[in-house]
Amino acid sequence: MARVGFLYTRLRVEEKYLLDALEKQPGVEVVRIPDGEQPFDIAQKPADVDVLFVRSLSYTRGLYISRIFEANGIPAINSSLVAERCGDKYITSQILTSAGIPTPRVVMAFDEEAALAAVEAVGYPCVMKPVVGSWGRLLAKIENPDAARAIIEHKAALGINHQIFYVQEYVEKPGRDIRAFVVGDEIICAIYRSSENWITNTARGGEATNCLLTAEMVELCGLAAQAVGGGLLALDLFETEDGLTVNEINHTMEFRHSIDTTGVDIPQKMAAYVAGVAGA
Repeated sequence: MARVGFLYTRLRVEEKYLLDALEKQPGVEVVRIPDGEQPFDIAQKPADVDVLFVRSLSYTRGLYISRIFEANGIPAINSSLVAERCGDKYITSQILTSAGIPTPRVVMAFDEEAALAAVEAVGYPCVMKPVVGSWGRLLAKIENPDAARAIIEHKAALGINHQIFYVQEYVEKPGRDIRAFVVGDEIICAIYRSSENWITNTARGGEATNCLLTAEMVELCGLAAQAVGGGLLALDLFETEDGLTVNEINHTMEFRHSIDTTGVDIPQKMAAYVAGVAGA
């Protein structure tokens, strides 16, 4: 019997779907591991499991607990390396840029004057994001120099964690973007996320509709997923005049709006992948 450690913060819709799918996998026993209720002795095996399936809401908790398990010989899905590469937007952008994979231009800065210069270098409009964060939170679309100064000053006042300035090229979208889901080596489905707002996340009210996979999408997602280390990933893509470009890659993907929309049983495919890694 393969034992799957299920690391979670709280049981949202996605986690309930995944637990149900895992419990239906033949030869799998699920061990639930809350990420905040126990200490972890780094010199001891944290749990008697064959693999750790990470579903923590906190990027930091998931990353460090994954490392503790991996250091004691238990693989994590996604691995701490993949989590680090996807959870930090700078690292994601650097990997994609270095690999020659289409992605919006990014300029980094580390004090207020340099941040203003970065905004001017990228041009207006541009987007400023925290390097760690999700659900479209704390994003700012900067339209002019006055807005740039105000936003940079505000971020600088928030403390040292906000004084890493990630300035990204703004990509004009046709009122939507694409989220593609990757399980192992397979791009299983994709959705359009449409909104009148420039932020299209479904967590922020974006509407999900099915997106048929194209050869370009399959190739691009395969290259990008491989570049960050693969596993269970959701890739956010922009449509441009020059083709698709990869905006971000998510390592703890949400999918509640995508199952009925695509007709694909996403949690079942994820559970089967995890069971396979566990040796079931």
